[in-house]
This record gives sequence, structure tokens and C-alpha cells, in this order.
Amino acid sequence: MPNLTQKITKRAVDMAVAETGRIFIWDSELKGFGVKVEKSGTKTYLVRYRAKRVGRSAPKRFVTIGRHGALTPDEARARAKVILGAAANGEDPADETRKARERLCLADIAKMFLDDHVKAKRKSSTARDYEALLRLYALPTLGKKAAEDITRAELARLHLSLAHVPFRANRLIAVLSSLFSFAGKHGLVADGFNPAQRIEKYREEGRERYLSSEELSRLGTAIIEAETVGIPWELDPEKPESKHTPKLPENRVTRIDEYTAAALRLLMLTGCRLREILHLEWSQVDAERGVLFLADSKTGKKTVVLSDLALEVLKGLTQRGKYVIATQDPNKPRSDLKKPWALICRRAQLEGVRLHDLRHTFASIAAGENLGLPIIGKLLGHSQPQTTARYAHLDAIPMRRATNVVGEQIGKSLGLSK
Repeated sequence: MPNLTQKITKRAVDMAVAETGRIFIWDSELKGFGVKVEKSGTKTYLVRYRAKRVGRSAPKRFVTIGRHGALTPDEARARAKVILGAAANGEDPADETRKARERLCLADIAKMFLDDHVKAKRKSSTARDYEALLRLYALPTLGKKAAEDITRAELARLHLSLAHVPFRANRLIAVLSSLFSFAGKHGLVADGFNPAQRIEKYREEGRERYLSSEELSRLGTAIIEAETVGIPWELDPEKPESKHTPKLPENRVTRIDEYTAAALRLLMLTGCRLREILHLEWSQVDAERGVLFLADSKTGKKTVVLSDLALEVLKGLTQRGKYVIATQDPNKPRSDLKKPWALICRRAQLEGVRLHDLRHTFASIAAGENLGLPIIGKLLGHSQPQTTARYAHLDAIPMRRATNVVGEQIGKSLGLSK
């Protein structure tokens, strides 16, 4: 393996390329400090030394410091000085590092992963999802086990135990893979150790549901009923006279307030995601231009162009606090719409419809009107064209025109032309 000697700087490491195989670059100023460059492009800082008590006959010992990128050359050099100083004092840092790694259990690394990486570099909602997946599924069985003792077979069994929720099972393996990559880059496990890799994922079936015009009509009627007269209770036939049941029939109804109704209508009229509507602030609404300026969404900053009907919904709301969809606390956004949505769906006789399906329905109508995938992508705030491509099969107008051309020609031969 080729060895080069030069001062290790950011520019030198960035430009280093291992064209034929692994190379080592050793620092010309700090003896024993170097960087390992793989053919794949991975660059890892390390320290080389001999145990002092044994002398020059002792084998060389290596301590991995961390990956280039996660560490700067100056940060790696500072850590190298500490390690080399300990070796000069008769200690064996490589052995200490190995023992420390053995003591680190999965729960220890998970905490560092969430605190130092996920919460710092991912959205808060993503951090909550990562934490929940680890806390609910990985840590109860593997949390106390030394991270480097965890095998691919164990993670495969964990994945298999979640076969009834394939989407969640696949996300868990993806999170664990990211966790072990983080651990390798920071020297918490051996470099390249990742038992979450090469575990075959479950096939995930598409969950899109598109509401028909008739279903949308039923949904709209149910919202109006819930907002005005209220939706009648469905009494338990086994407990018709429960002590919690109002005595007067006219009181046996459930109503929703103007903000809940507005949230449901805005989800249908904008194609926005749930949190984009529930966390919408009045300061983000530009009624004059007819747009919403969202400071943060799943894909970052986002501008939502409003239809005239969506604007009317917003103008009809009473401003109460900073959030458009107001709650009892004017400084807190609403967390969900689970109960009112279940009520509305039951009244509209819509089974298995999720709130997110309103976004899919918005996109399906846009595709059916031949608006084109680029425009649909902008309306939905997609950052990648392939995300919008899922609606391509709904763009029926060009296909219908083409099949009519073919059908007319065949019809003439069959004597069926109009």
C-alpha cells in the first residue's frame, strides 16, 4: 500500500485520490498522524505508534480518529496529539479504544446519534420519528448489548418481527443503518461495521386513495352538517341510557368549530400536508397576492398559490392568536384532526380514507385536468420530479385522445364510426 508524506491540510485531503487501491498519507509535521484514503473515496484520520514499553520490536498499533468531513484536519490533529501523548507516557490507546468500544452499548450510541447528529441536522419531526423507532423496537431487545456484538442476523429477526407493518420495519432498518454509519465515522465502532446493511427490505404497496366527485360531495356535506346542526351520536344499543348520554335528543350531536372545518377545507383546496395547515401562521398568509409563504415544510421553504375558494375560506375565519387554525391556547398550534376526521368520515360513509389522501386527491384532479406533472409538482411543493411521477398514470386526457384516434380508424373498418 503506497505511503505518502506531506503536511495534512484540508486541501491536501480533499484532493487525495486512491486510483488503484488504499493509500496512506502521513503528516510531515506530527509523526504518526495520518489519513487513510480508500479507492471508494472514503478518507479516515488515524494514528500510528508503537507501545513504549516494548520498543521498536513491538508491532505498530493503529487508532482510528474519525472520517474526513465529520472532522476537519485541525480537529483530527488535536485528537492525534492527545493519543500520541498517551502512547509516549506508556499507555496503549489502541487497547483502551478497543475496550471503550466494547463497553459502548447500542443505547449509548443511540443517545449520541440522536443528540449529536439527528437533532442537529434533521427536522424536529424526523428526530421524533427516529427516536420513537429506536425506543419502541430496537432498544428494548438490543439496547444493553455491546454495539459491536450486534449481528446482521439479530437485526434481520427484528425486521421480520415487524412484517405486519412493512413500512415501519423498513424505516427502522434505515435508521439503524444510519446510526451505525454515524458510529463508524466517529470511532464508536470499527470502521465499516454496519450489521444493518444488506437486509432485504419488504415491498411497500402504494397507499394512495383518490376520492371521486361523489365522495368529495358527501365529505363536503358532512363538514357543513358538523359545523352547523351537528352530527347525531351513534348510541350503543346495549347502553341506550348511559349516564353520560344527554337526556334531550337535540343535545345528542357533535359539532366542530369554524377552525376545524376550515382546516379540512384547506387541506382539500390546497393539497398541503397536515402540519403545513395546522401550523400555518397569519404572518405567512399574503391575501393580496393569494399565496402562503411557508418558512418550513418537508422540503424546506415553500410558496403555496391559493385558489379563490381557499382565499374565501381564510377570509371567513376570525383571527384569534398567531395561528390560522386557532386553539384554546393562542400560542400553540393544533396537534391533529383525528377525532373530527373520524366523525366526518363515518358520516360521509368513507372507510379507510386518511387525511393525507386529500393531498393525493388534489393531485389526481390536477392530473386529470391535464395540468402537467411540472405544474402539479409546484402545486404540491415537490423537490424531486420523481415524487410527482406517481401521478403520471392519472393524466388521462392525452391517452384518451390517442385511443379515440385509433378507435375511429378501427371503427371505420368495422362499420361502427359515427
